Amino acid sequence: MSTKQTGGRPPEPSKKWDVVGVGANSVDYVYRLPDSPRADSPTAKLRIASHTVSCGGQMATALAACAALGLRTAYIGAVGTDDNGRRIRQELGGRGIDLSHLVTREGHNQFAVITVDERSGERVVLWDRDDRLMLQPEDIPAGVIASARLVHVDDVDEEAAIRAATLARKAGVPATSDLDRVTNRTADLVAAVSIPIFAEHVLPAITGEADHERALFKLRRTHAGMLCVTLGPRGSMMLVGDRLFVEAGFAVKAVDTTGAGDVFRAGFIHGLLSGHAPAEILRFANAAAALSCTRPGALHGVPALAEVVAFMAAAPAPR
Repeated sequence: MSTKQTGGRPPEPSKKWDVVGVGANSVDYVYRLPDSPRADSPTAKLRIASHTVSCGGQMATALAACAALGLRTAYIGAVGTDDNGRRIRQELGGRGIDLSHLVTREGHNQFAVITVDERSGERVVLWDRDDRLMLQPEDIPAGVIASARLVHVDDVDEEAAIRAATLARKAGVPATSDLDRVTNRTADLVAAVSIPIFAEHVLPAITGEADHERALFKLRRTHAGMLCVTLGPRGSMMLVGDRLFVEAGFAVKAVDTTGAGDVFRAGFIHGLLSGHAPAEILRFANAAAALSCTRPGALHGVPALAEVVAFMAAAPAPR
């Protein structure tokens, strides 16, 4: 991919933002461990190798990655009045993300305790937040949604996400998603977004098909949009019309996989808004996600556009 290609289309004059993101943020307390802890085993007690505090969360990380890729971004989310809420506001604002529609509510901000296995880079996330910080449907301004080239939602506060995606459809704005769990509202959220992007464990759960290709074609019966599923280090897969695109992942030494799925979605959004072909969208998103895995932390692992372009140019062909 050339740098010129990756630069994308010029912004639409009528649109204030390239991406408006609706969803969650978090302050992450990350503990790197020499192994994965398991009860009743020699790893039931482990010494912490290192400990860091960094910002993350599904939407915050995706928007930070979009901003690093050169997209104009705005965030609709909720933060608490505690130190973590102030930390999130400062971190996102410092990355050039428009926070004029950020909601501040009394209570403790979402935080997560994340353990990372130093050998594999795989992580476990334990999180909590004050229920008063749930994003509500009435927190979503229709005018802001209509002012975006694309709207991106996660599945943390589903009612707010469904409203945002529904408003986007009415305004003719594409809506992508971060679908990471299955609830009684997942089907409604999938129907609301125009381009659902699934974590690999979600698609089989909602379709009853263990094979991801068959699952995508089954979902095609009820959803006409681009359908994408992430496959971790194996890459990603997308159905466009009746044509299936499969792109293998890039081989990297994983340091920390926290936020990789969020960075994938940012790469996908960048490719989509740049007018790239489906295979190139997936390849760019795979590269951005793989590069983020080589660095610790969620927001700290976000790559810049030039870094992704250089990585793709230097990396061996995807496996």
